Amino acid sequence: MAGGRAPKCPVCRQAATAEFVPFCSAGCKDRDLLQWLGDGYKIPGPAVSPDQLADHFAGESGRDGED
Repeated sequence: MAGGRAPKCPVCRQAATAEFVPFCSAGCKDRDLLQWLGDGYKIPGPAVSPDQLADHFAGESGRDGED
């Protein structure tokens, strides 16, 4: 822990606990997951359509043993 400070929970800013690092509790861990699943967090960049995603993943090779 750099500087002797305990890491803080990214949700509520309380001290993180060893059991739920980097969170302080199961509640904060679950709230963070729900933010990701519910589009509460977003990664900046242009929007991608479902068709573009399908084309991208269809173009990958080697995953199913084919060359």
